[in-house]
Amino acid sequence: MSPSPARTSRFSYALFALLLLALLDIAGLGWLESADRLGGDLLLRLHARHHPAPDNIVLLDIDQKSLENLQAEAGAWPWPRAIHGELLAAVRQQQPQAIVLDLLFNEVDRFRPDSDAFFNQQLAGPTPVYLPIARLPDGQPLPLRQLPATLGIVAGKGAANDAALPLLLPQALEPQHWRGGLINFLEDEDSIGRRYWLYQSQAGWRLYSLPAQMARDFGWALPAADNMTLHWYRRGSFQHISYGDLFQDLGREQRQRPANELRGKILIVGTSAPGLHDLRLTPMSATHSGAEILATAIANLQQADSLQPLPRSSLLPLSLLLLLLLWQRFSQADHSISRTGLSLFLLSIAGVAGALLALRWQRQIPVFTPLLLAWLYFWLAALLAYLAERQRREQAVQLFSRFLDARVVDNLVRSGDAEQWQASQSRPVTVLFSDIRGFTSLSESAPPEQIVDLLNRYFSRQVAVIFRHGGTLDKFIGDAIMAFWGAPTDDARHAIHAVDAALDMVDELMAFRSELGQAGAHFDVGIGLHSGPAVVGLIGSSQRLDYTAIGDTVNLASRIEGQTKGVARILVSQATRELCSDQFEFTDHGLHHVKGREQGVRLFEPKRRTH
Repeated sequence: MSPSPARTSRFSYALFALLLLALLDIAGLGWLESADRLGGDLLLRLHARHHPAPDNIVLLDIDQKSLENLQAEAGAWPWPRAIHGELLAAVRQQQPQAIVLDLLFNEVDRFRPDSDAFFNQQLAGPTPVYLPIARLPDGQPLPLRQLPATLGIVAGKGAANDAALPLLLPQALEPQHWRGGLINFLEDEDSIGRRYWLYQSQAGWRLYSLPAQMARDFGWALPAADNMTLHWYRRGSFQHISYGDLFQDLGREQRQRPANELRGKILIVGTSAPGLHDLRLTPMSATHSGAEILATAIANLQQADSLQPLPRSSLLPLSLLLLLLLWQRFSQADHSISRTGLSLFLLSIAGVAGALLALRWQRQIPVFTPLLLAWLYFWLAALLAYLAERQRREQAVQLFSRFLDARVVDNLVRSGDAEQWQASQSRPVTVLFSDIRGFTSLSESAPPEQIVDLLNRYFSRQVAVIFRHGGTLDKFIGDAIMAFWGAPTDDARHAIHAVDAALDMVDELMAFRSELGQAGAHFDVGIGLHSGPAVVGLIGSSQRLDYTAIGDTVNLASRIEGQTKGVARILVSQATRELCSDQFEFTDHGLHHVKGREQGVRLFEPKRRTH
């Protein structure tokens, strides 16, 4: 059966629209590039499991354990630089290939000048010590011609003599020890770091990164571009040594660590302790230590192991081929959407598997843009086919309704059962009760119409707060509101979201009171919260069903709200407080006896953290 012109034209318009989208995206708009980034990140994580780091790069890690173990000897961070000097002196005896200090020494220690002097003495020696510098977004520009080339600052052809940049330099150290390069984090538009600077340009000058400067010193090949795409290694495959463990072992008469474990190695000294703020967002982790990112860049250059992404312009032929194949299938009169979907699914798996395999040869193929375009066309064409079929069904209803009851015809044409609500079930939730204080006196002094209007305005504002924080409005009980978090959708942070909402409800209350002026002087609320299991679902009669929560958790939340009078606007149970962890500050208001419970209930007043 040949396809009708109308059928073919519908799918042709969809084809032209997506081809235009592909052209605009590849031409530079980059609307679909995020698909390749996120999909590529997933493939890199899978590939990295089988891509171990080279064994000649060692991370000397200033971790939380080091901060704790050296507290007595070195004090709080930042440590005296003599600590690093002692370590350098001992480590140099093992003859490592290079030492990289991924630490900033931009300020002189005015309280411990002897410590700085000792550290400077230890920087001299046959083993090169590399130091980081950083390009700053603002600050006092420094003339580039006055800086040593050992910092990776090189004048190119036609370099401006007056070129200057704000830079963070190791000012605490003597200039003859300045060797290194930039460590600026290079992130994409989504704030994820997938690449590393090789150099940055300024008025004819090149400012090499620290890994690139090491490559120049050791004769490693440098890619031609100003940055490289990082080829990530399996997390934890770099050899890690705790700074504190090594430092303390160096002070023992009988050392427990191997005598020459660092011989010929590149030693990178960096921080991973959470409080030292050298954690970055990469495809591998949301908390990737800066030292390990630096180690990855150095290893990529040393091993000639960086990735070579395929240019996005190469995606156009593949995108065009996929779209034309789909257009041809959908244009057929006897076309099966399910078979086409299965074929596209299998093709997608093959394409993703091929891109994953290509990473073994350092090739990064952005296959997700063509696949995304293909799936967009598939669903758009499937929607057009559905709308056409629906139109045909409506025409059939109009035709057969002349002979049959419209409801019978509708059942015949549509097929399938009506959608059913989920059965009631027990779920962990956080229940909130909010009751108005001073409402009785206010209602006695104002006409009913004004009271109703005031309540409606107040409830509208508070319901907006509940919805903004993902809560479910259960019901209004007179001048009280009941809401809960954790159903119908799962919410592992239901207690945090509920307490956040309660705090915002108080803010909304204060704004509302200010609008009421003198009339709102005694208008106040009490809010009680409790977390625990509750039966949630459609509960009621066959004539009317309400989506609600019932159980002891609900009852206790209501009782806690009653305890707020004269204590605090918001009180939460200990169960809620524990689920919130350290998200808020809590004031302990002790044990309270509530109706229906023999044992007292410990209640807490939440507040937003101020630091």
